[in-house]
Amino acid sequence: MDKLIATEVPGEEPEEVPTAESADPPPNNPFDPRRLRLSQDFAAGLGVKKALVTVPIRKPPREWWVQVHPQEDYRLQTGLLELKEDREIYLVEPDLWPELATEATFGPRALFTALNRQGVLFLWPLRLPGPDGRIDEWSRSALEAATMASGRWVRVVSNMSLGAYEVFTTEAAIPAPEWPVVPFDQILKTAFRDRFIDSFDHPVLKRLRGEV
Repeated sequence: MDKLIATEVPGEEPEEVPTAESADPPPNNPFDPRRLRLSQDFAAGLGVKKALVTVPIRKPPREWWVQVHPQEDYRLQTGLLELKEDREIYLVEPDLWPELATEATFGPRALFTALNRQGVLFLWPLRLPGPDGRIDEWSRSALEAATMASGRWVRVVSNMSLGAYEVFTTEAAIPAPEWPVVPFDQILKTAFRDRFIDSFDHPVLKRLRGEV
């Protein structure tokens, strides 16, 4: 109900005048704030979708809560070349794998599609057991963490005294992740668009051979 202020003129009935702050905007007012206010589903109403232009290839920082995509189609066991000093990871054409088998920077890896609570999509690379089936505790515990993260939020924290990763879960009511509707090959293409080694003439392999 509007606030009313009574104004009195001698000999006449008091007139009730709406206050400025409670008066309704005039009809068809283009500056009516009710017309101009954004709705909660503004982006959805316009059909706006966030484009996937960057996909980091990294392990999750210790402060991140993360989940792994529950579908097997969003995981891949492949051959990667990792330059730790440069913090760069390259996807390698399968035809080159036999020749790189003895290269220390090359090896079998698992790629898991993962998402943190802020909605950042990334590929989580994890070392796989070698030809002899052996694997160190850091790699083993990281693989277990990724498996546990399928369908639940986890934090992965390194424990130097333990020599392995510790995995923390939560019973808090954290909303489920909203996975981008993007095929896995597009995720791979975006992540490795400048980091795909498809020939022995690739600059990275030339550098490893001491040719540049």
